[in-house]
Amino acid sequence: METMTVERVIAAPIDEVFAWLTTTTNYTRSPLVLRCRLTRQGEGAPYGVGAVRSHLWAIGWFRERITRYDPPYATEYVVERSWPPARHELGRMTFTEVAGGTRVCWTTRAEVRVPLLGGFLTRRLARPVITTTFRKILEAVDV
Repeated sequence: METMTVERVIAAPIDEVFAWLTTTTNYTRSPLVLRCRLTRQGEGAPYGVGAVRSHLWAIGWFRERITRYDPPYATEYVVERSWPPARHELGRMTFTEVAGGTRVCWTTRAEVRVPLLGGFLTRRLARPVITTTFRKILEAVDV
């Protein structure tokens, strides 16, 4: 299991950054994200707890369920299904007001599920691709 974290300061207010990044249909502004859609609304907010979202990225397909929604400070999710198959324990974005904007810290803990090769594939292939995709999404934030 690998923990991957990407951080970036975005020159915008925390409320706007939180709203943009929790509305995952915005991710298609990144060149590595092909399609995102909300398949089930959450409690109290479209992307709140219980929401289910489906993502098609250059690296694969993911169905995620929101497990925590604490605007404008944090959101968490778990990948319920994916291709290629992966084991996923945590997806979290935290938002902190800082001088000049909002610091976003995006962390995931996952591994590729392939017998004997999973650890190698996770470290050598999945880790750099996932962190690059997260970086590209954070670069695309447009609030």
